[in-house]
Amino acid sequence: MLGTIFQRAIEVLEIFEKHGHKAFIVGGAVRDYQMGRNIGDIDITTSATPNEVLKLFAKVIPVGIEHGTVIVRYKKESFEVTTFRVEGDYSDYRHPDHVQFVDNLEADLARRDFTINAMAMDRYGNIIDPFNGSSDLSKHCIRAVGVAEERFSEDPLRMMRAIRFASQLGFVIEKETLGALCENVELIGRIAIERIAVEFLKMFNGQYIANGITLVTKTKMLNFFPVFKDNPRLQTKIRKHEATLFSYGELIAVLHLYDECVSIDEWVKTWKLSNQVRNEAKILSNACKYYFENGLTKWLVYTIPPQCDEGFIRLITVFGNEKSLISIEKLRNIRSELPILSNSQLAINGKDIIELKPNYPKGPWIKQCLAEIEKNVVEAKLINNQNNIREWVKKWNPPEID
Repeated sequence: MLGTIFQRAIEVLEIFEKHGHKAFIVGGAVRDYQMGRNIGDIDITTSATPNEVLKLFAKVIPVGIEHGTVIVRYKKESFEVTTFRVEGDYSDYRHPDHVQFVDNLEADLARRDFTINAMAMDRYGNIIDPFNGSSDLSKHCIRAVGVAEERFSEDPLRMMRAIRFASQLGFVIEKETLGALCENVELIGRIAIERIAVEFLKMFNGQYIANGITLVTKTKMLNFFPVFKDNPRLQTKIRKHEATLFSYGELIAVLHLYDECVSIDEWVKTWKLSNQVRNEAKILSNACKYYFENGLTKWLVYTIPPQCDEGFIRLITVFGNEKSLISIEKLRNIRSELPILSNSQLAINGKDIIELKPNYPKGPWIKQCLAEIEKNVVEAKLINNQNNIREWVKKWNPPEID
């Protein structure tokens, strides 16, 4: 059953046609429609120029209007709409130096990366397939449109996309396309790391991740990725990876655990990822190491934010064995029985501790005291009420202060 976004896309096509323009759903949505997969984002291609699109819809975001691309907001859905075009050279290995708008759908499809992404569909469900993408879908084949070397030299990231599709769909890269990939793989070094990171994570998202890992090693693509290129040991260790991962935090935690000589901070800095990724990766890697040393304790569950539960389980699947596996239900059951869920729920605070230890100057010992109280409360060694904790603090000896 098609979702609301697909129905809205059909309505957008109808609006274009009502005003004398051609318009089609194109790319990945057509591929996924034919495969019976869930359809996420939907792209539309049209004979209407960007200025004509601006006049047809109330809300249009000109994200790449110089190249013929805008975002149309329609009934709370977003559609990337691009005018039929042919393209010039790609001096920056990403964007065409110039585009020419045309009134020919097949010419527009000819500029796309792979045959399975070079199909269009009209509002009646008819498939326009000049490059035999449907045939390649049935063969589970990833084939470049036209000359593979030209497609890859225009935008080398397409080589990573080929591998990502192999990982997501379980498809095989066609012989000539794979040969062109191997011959031009060094061009990956000219791609911004931010773009590489996006495709790399999508590859790890794949149900057939073992295919992706085999291809990035077989093609020697890892030799052109930051960190990997200077770390042959990491390349060797990752070859046996078979687990699907779902976030940058999980990915960086796994890469760090494969070779702890490369810190999480280095991964995040080199791959230009966010502080949020850094924090998630540290939580997951620390939790994984703690688990294999101490087992599933109350303290461990307390340190794992609920949104990281599934990622934690995936990590121990990567580095553990059948005996070490646990369920999401078990994690949640332990968490439901914890006396507190954060240190803000402690019955005492730093100000209270200072009042109980008036002879000590303020310093790091206050934080240390709170941390010990927190751990004892979580582990049910100390009841979380003010009287009990105050008695505990009175007996607690701060570390020596210079």
